Amino acid sequence: MHVATDLPSKRATLAAKLRDLGRTLVAYSGGVDSAFLAWAAHEVLGTDMLAIIADSPSLARTQLADAVSFAQEQGIPLEVVATSELDSPEYARNDASRCFHCKDELFTVMEQFRGSRGFDSIAYGVNLDDQGDFRPGQAAAKRHHVTAPLLDAGLGKNDIREMARAAGLSVWDKPASACLSSRIEYGRPVTRESLSVVERGEDALRGLGFRQFRVRHHGDIVRIEIAREEMPAALDSGMALQFTKIFKGLGFKFVTLDMEGFRSGSMNALLSVDQIASGK
Repeated sequence: MHVATDLPSKRATLAAKLRDLGRTLVAYSGGVDSAFLAWAAHEVLGTDMLAIIADSPSLARTQLADAVSFAQEQGIPLEVVATSELDSPEYARNDASRCFHCKDELFTVMEQFRGSRGFDSIAYGVNLDDQGDFRPGQAAAKRHHVTAPLLDAGLGKNDIREMARAAGLSVWDKPASACLSSRIEYGRPVTRESLSVVERGEDALRGLGFRQFRVRHHGDIVRIEIAREEMPAALDSGMALQFTKIFKGLGFKFVTLDMEGFRSGSMNALLSVDQIASGK
C-alpha cells in the first residue's frame, strides 16, 4: 500500500485539479475515498458541486444511512438517485465484468443528470492504490470520461485517510466497504434475495461487535471473513455456535470461517488470468 508522504503539496494539487473541473458531480458511496472527495470538492467549489449516491439493492441500508448522515454533518449537497443495474442481464449474470456494468449504469445516469442540471464534470474517488487490483469499473469511468481527482493528485489510501483525519472527518478510519454484489461468487446470479441474505448476515456480524468483515456467498456455503485482529473473538466456541445459528437461519447449509481473514477483493482470486483479461 502507498505510504502517505508530502501531504500539503498533494492537498494543493487536489484543490487545483478540482477548481479546473468547474461545476462538478461527485459519485459518492459514503466510503472514505468518495466521502473525502465530496468533502474536498465542497471545500473548493462550494455550491458548484453536488454529490450523487446511487440507491439500489446492492447498497446496504446501513451504508446508505451512514453516507447521508456524513453529507448532512458536513453540509455537502447530496442527491439520492435510483439505479437499476440489477435489471440488466449482463450485470445479474455476475461474471468478471459485473462491476463494469454497475459503473456504466451509474455514470450513464450521472451523465443525464449532468446535462439536465448544467454541470461541467463528473468525478469519482479512485486512488493510487486502486491501480493494483482488478477493477473493471475503471473502464466504465474512462468510457464516460469521468475524472479521477484523487488519482491525478497522486493520492493513495493512506494519504486520503490521513488527510481526512487531519480535517476531523468522522470517516477517516471507516473500514473498507464495497457493494453487496461483490460478496457473491462469480458465476452465481445476483438476485435481490441473495443480496438480502448477505446484508442480513453482515448486519448480524456487526451486531456481534465485529468491525471489519465480509460475508461471502457460495451457494449452500457461506465463507465468513473476519479481520485478523478480530479473529480471536471469532474463534471462540460460543461465537462459532452463534455463527452457525445465524447463517443456517439465513438458508446456508454449511457455515465456514476463512482462516486467512478479511481481505478486499478475495473473490477476484477465483478468476483465471483469461477471465481477468477478457472481463468475463
